[in-house]
Amino acid sequence: MLEHLTTEASNPASEFLDSLNPREIVELINSEDAKIAHAVGEQADAIAQAIEVIADRLRSGGRLIYIGAGTSGRLGILDAAECPPTFNSNPSQVLGIIAGGPGAMLKAVEGAEDSPDLAALDLKDIDLCDQDVVVGIASSGRTPYVAGALDYARGVGAYAIGLSCNRDSVISTCADHSIVLVVGPEILSGSTRMKAGTATKMVLNMLSTGAMVRLGKTYGNLMVDLQATNTKLVERSKRILSRLTGITSDEAARLLEQCSGELKVAIVSQRLALNPEQARQRLESNQGHLRQALENGSA
Repeated sequence: MLEHLTTEASNPASEFLDSLNPREIVELINSEDAKIAHAVGEQADAIAQAIEVIADRLRSGGRLIYIGAGTSGRLGILDAAECPPTFNSNPSQVLGIIAGGPGAMLKAVEGAEDSPDLAALDLKDIDLCDQDVVVGIASSGRTPYVAGALDYARGVGAYAIGLSCNRDSVISTCADHSIVLVVGPEILSGSTRMKAGTATKMVLNMLSTGAMVRLGKTYGNLMVDLQATNTKLVERSKRILSRLTGITSDEAARLLEQCSGELKVAIVSQRLALNPEQARQRLESNQGHLRQALENGSA
């Protein structure tokens, strides 16, 4: 079966890969990578539909769960890990699961991807429910662990999305919705950490960012819901506050301290002349949407 997969095919462009000099290797990889954005763009409608479902489920208290094996699992965990510092989301809201457990992030766990039952156990461990969305990631589209995850997800009423890089994949038949990124054969045959991995990363960025934007986690293109957990982010918070309110950097620092470091609260407080608690309540009454809190006529 593997020999029929696009991701396992031999790429004619790299037939003599081992005879190329470093510059030629770079040019070849770069020329193949240039095809990735087009493959992702062809799935724009499917990705947009997924974003809307994810945002609706998160808005209702559900979770986004990425699940995969190997590179696919690692990419899911990476995207999930970036959500709390970027969007101030609860760490339990977006989760990443990899076949073989956390240790598989750094070292391959042989055979873990071949067990659909293991995926069901992993999802049971997080109490998967019908409010959740599961994104099963498998470049090949046939990984038993991912197919098992999607089957289990649908069985409990969760929304199942299959993300693969081959048409007519097994996981597409297990999912409520499919995103298929046909990036073509890899430069290094079968090494889906390359084009397939890059395409997958691009789509995961879109899914999480798109959903968070729909939930009001941004104001324009500004990360107003970030967690100021280091010096860089503290400075970014001050810059955003100054930009949106016109106050100085020193004034921004004092106001952020008064607002317990909550950037959106500080913005509402300054723009609407409210104390921090009033600003916080106004945001809560507008489901955390900064634009709505600033523009709505009533709290």
